[in-house]
Amino acid sequence: MIAEAIQASDNLIKAVPLLGGSQSKADYEQALELVEYLVEHQPSHPLIDMLADKVAKYEEHAPEFSAFNARIKTLPGGVALLRVLIDQHDLNQSSFTQEIGQRSYVSRILKGERKLTDKHKAALAKRFNVPFEAFRED
Repeated sequence: MIAEAIQASDNLIKAVPLLGGSQSKADYEQALELVEYLVEHQPSHPLIDMLADKVAKYEEHAPEFSAFNARIKTLPGGVALLRVLIDQHDLNQSSFTQEIGQRSYVSRILKGERKLTDKHKAALAKRFNVPFEAFRED
């Protein structure tokens, strides 16, 4: 069993090099594509967690994300999460009329001119099925 497990993991790393620690942008993009496919077609597949971890590490350390990561660190936690959700779900500032209000108010929140209220956080948590605490302000 040990030899088979090692062989299987070696084969998996050959198929998905990011799992083996590759820092190649092409390997990252292929892994991201695989995660998206699995989430859509096989949402309980254990490979999702492994890939998501490696994708997150790549995004944390890759030079092309450094400016974005630096900017995110300066934002309150709830605003940072809101930006990530906007990006992941291909949304815009007009997409939150039910949860936050008018586009201009969403814009002011994203700029740090206004804060998310508990009512906003609860509505966003419900919409995106994340814990209310995820929108906490650090």
